[in-house]
Amino acid sequence: MKQVQADSGEMAIDKSIKIKMLDQAPKFKPNFTVKQAIEEELFELKNAKKRYEEISILLSEDYENKTLLNEQADLASYLDFHNAWDLENKVQRILKEFDLKIYEDNDIELLSGGEQRRVGLAGLLLNKPDVLLLDEPTNHLDVYMIEFLEQMLLKEDFTLLFISHDRYFINSLATNIIEIDGGNLRKFNGGYTQYLEQKQELLQAMQKDHQNLIKAYKAEAHWMQGGVTARRKRNELRKAKYFELKKQIKTNPAKINKISLDLQREQKNFQNQKSLSKKKMLFELKNISKKLGDKELINDFSTRIVQKDVIAIVGANGSGKSTLLKILLGEEKIDSGLIKKGDFKIGYFDQQRKMLDNSKNLMEIFCPNGGDRVYLNDGKSMHVYGYLKNFLFPKEYLDKKLGVLSGGEKNRVALALLFTKNMDCLILDEPTNDLDIPTINILEQFLQNFQGALIFVSHDRYFVDKVASKLFIFQEQGKIIESHEGYSSYLEEEKELKSFQAFAKEQNINTTKVPKKENIQEKVKTQLTYKEKRLYESLEKEIQNLEEKIKELKSFLENPKYYEEIGISKLGQELQVTEETYEQKIEQFLELAQLQESFK
Repeated sequence: MKQVQADSGEMAIDKSIKIKMLDQAPKFKPNFTVKQAIEEELFELKNAKKRYEEISILLSEDYENKTLLNEQADLASYLDFHNAWDLENKVQRILKEFDLKIYEDNDIELLSGGEQRRVGLAGLLLNKPDVLLLDEPTNHLDVYMIEFLEQMLLKEDFTLLFISHDRYFINSLATNIIEIDGGNLRKFNGGYTQYLEQKQELLQAMQKDHQNLIKAYKAEAHWMQGGVTARRKRNELRKAKYFELKKQIKTNPAKINKISLDLQREQKNFQNQKSLSKKKMLFELKNISKKLGDKELINDFSTRIVQKDVIAIVGANGSGKSTLLKILLGEEKIDSGLIKKGDFKIGYFDQQRKMLDNSKNLMEIFCPNGGDRVYLNDGKSMHVYGYLKNFLFPKEYLDKKLGVLSGGEKNRVALALLFTKNMDCLILDEPTNDLDIPTINILEQFLQNFQGALIFVSHDRYFVDKVASKLFIFQEQGKIIESHEGYSSYLEEEKELKSFQAFAKEQNINTTKVPKKENIQEKVKTQLTYKEKRLYESLEKEIQNLEEKIKELKSFLENPKYYEEIGISKLGQELQVTEETYEQKIEQFLELAQLQESFK
């Protein structure tokens, strides 16, 4: 977009292509309503459609006019490409999906920053440029809006360049990933899963190269010890090579360790924390309800939150998630019900970062009583620079005032400060907003090592899947359900259920008396689900492999050479387990085969 000039190098941009960008803080014409701001992006498309209609009228009187016919054909192709024949319908759909319908006649300047970003994004998507640049497009979108955005972007054929910390979003859309590391750009093919695999391969290659360097260095060191011969002028090049190898050997471990640490943070799977024999009760909620005007945010919700609970609060924007956090913090009162709270300390991270004083520098914030040590919540202490280095702050930031830091840097400070407090429970409201992926990986590591309870609101599906062991899911009319399944699994099941309900509605099947999703499936199912198809296809191969293994184990039991070496008891146990697995797989396969046959 040429908003920042490069210090050196050349850049060429085809002037015929249209490039559009979503800014972190989009700008709109004054006194525009939300709908007008979105429609403003469709100015060219509206003019093209208007001209097409004018030509159609002209051709009704002069239907052999080749100039008009050619212009009409070009306009038709243009409108087809942008799918712009029914612009009003497109505008209404995007207003609905981005939860902007209720604001469509409101002055856009009265909207929050997050709502204005949704308006800017809606206009850009409808405009359909040749190249679309998006800077953190999923910020301030709930998971349903993100899924809608993914679907829109996937079906379009423009070039998309985006920055995002949402790893599922990256995995869904990216065909290439460019990583910026220490001023260097490194390209990886594929989505986020492939990025991790290639990063692992890169690490292994770097480690191997480093070992080869050490071997070469030892050989050159041996040569250098030759004395006079090594110092002759004709060997200056070889001496230079020796010193270059020595330099690389010193710097390589730091690079390798950095990549290795990043990978460990990302690939570390969530480990279930050891349960205590008696878990301390923190909160007990009995039949609590809360309204905002006429809107039911929480309706008759009961639960217990105990020590070591790791709870993600999820649901659509405006459903009441942050309100529940404020109720737990005592900042909001409930309309009815009962809340019991134990005696414990709470650490709170809010989106406004109220805990921070912009007039202070990092040293004053982390060492308010002087000195240079930070005391952590586990009782240990660290040098302030060593601690802040974990949160990706260089040494020169220690004297910087918070007021000059970016939003993402302030979030890192707030999180780093939170982990220095001795707390029994952390309550976090959208902790990953404005953070980059390396920082989120660090946050995940700190949270997984935290010994208290954790309650957080997030729309980051990857983050929720990785950290949470329980979900509080906000649904319509203030209903909240508890679930121990992964967030992605829940969303997949919810999507399936909605498709069943839509089918039932089309077929005029009454589902109001069917309380469970499974029963709905029994009534309206017409084919195997995607998961069932995948299972059915894989079972045949699994059964074949098990048959071969059973045959092999039986042959081992008949051959003294093998059963004396391995042991008859061990072989017999393995054969029994394999045969039991085989029977289970056969049963599954036959059930699915019978189910598929019933659909024909």
